[in-house]
Amino acid sequence: MDLLERLVTLFAENGYAAVFIALLLCGAGAPLPEDITLVAGGVIAGLGYANVHIMFVVAMIGVLVGDAGMFLLGHHYGAHILQWRVVSRLLTPARYAKVQEKFERYGNRLMFIARFLPGMRTAVYITAGTTHRVSFIRFLLLDGLAALISVPIWVYLGYFGADNHEWLVKWIRRGQSSLWVLGGLIVVVLLVLWWRHRRRAARAATDQH
Repeated sequence: MDLLERLVTLFAENGYAAVFIALLLCGAGAPLPEDITLVAGGVIAGLGYANVHIMFVVAMIGVLVGDAGMFLLGHHYGAHILQWRVVSRLLTPARYAKVQEKFERYGNRLMFIARFLPGMRTAVYITAGTTHRVSFIRFLLLDGLAALISVPIWVYLGYFGADNHEWLVKWIRRGQSSLWVLGGLIVVVLLVLWWRHRRRAARAATDQH
């Protein structure tokens, strides 16, 4: 957890602005884990360098602005954004096709699910923008609802574990696993709801005939 310690030092010295900028970088696909960044923000609050509730608000705004930025870039520039060198490293043609395939399978629900898939978030948000599959308001709503689950978990975990490093590391690992499980459960529930909707629609069509 050397990264966590470095982030705690950086955030303690620079406050909310550093946390906000770090989360923007996370949203842009930088190799900086969002969960560890959020925990570090909570830790400095637990150590008395910030207010934890303000930190939660700053973290939510940072996460949503970072995600929205990727969506809007994709929406504005369309598929041309895939030719940008920075984006092409993150979103190769093969990965772009894979994300589009997932959109076909899960629809707009994928933007909610992506919050729990660290390796997929930025790729999903850029693709959602380029394909114009969803309005910005709907994107922000789905992403915001998912962030209301993940962001407070990490920030308040860091806050309550600020003075107990071993406990904090243990629960970070458990939390990472739990969010993957939660993401999986959400996918299963959404698939069941989709399947039931398809069955009802099929029955209604049959009754009409």
